[in-house]
Amino acid sequence: MSEKTAIYPGFFDPITNGHLSIVTRALKVFDNLIIAILNNPQKAPLFSTEERIYMIKKSIGGKKTVEVDSFDGLLVDYAVKKKSNVVIRGLRALSDFEYEFQLALINRKLNRDVQSIFLMTDYKWFYTSSTIIKEAASFGGDISGLVPKIVNDKLKEKFGYAKNT
Repeated sequence: MSEKTAIYPGFFDPITNGHLSIVTRALKVFDNLIIAILNNPQKAPLFSTEERIYMIKKSIGGKKTVEVDSFDGLLVDYAVKKKSNVVIRGLRALSDFEYEFQLALINRKLNRDVQSIFLMTDYKWFYTSSTIIKEAASFGGDISGLVPKIVNDKLKEKFGYAKNT
């Protein structure tokens, strides 16, 4: 039996514990996972692509079955390039589903061989999003249980809340 690789695309600005929950669960179904950061010129990220790659790699703790990469352009083209035909998407609520369903349909139109698989996030991460976490962190809120330690530290640094030690 050949190994199966899935792609988990996203902006990951920054990665959250909800994202990591999807990674863990995807690895129970697939042999390998590529966390693929979309370089979207229409979004202004807080963290550079390099910073996001660094934080993701630190957060996954050197799992050999996970690759962290970035890409430009169409996801289906990236999937073909990486020799994968499966895209993993995480869902939190019904509102996520409508948007993700639209993306899955356009991807299916662009390349019928690339399949989308949706995984529900764990209930404890239902309310978290990178946007909400960045906003809370910008006002000095304690987001320590919502993101990996490296992300918490980097957010404090970005917003000037890092302790001088």
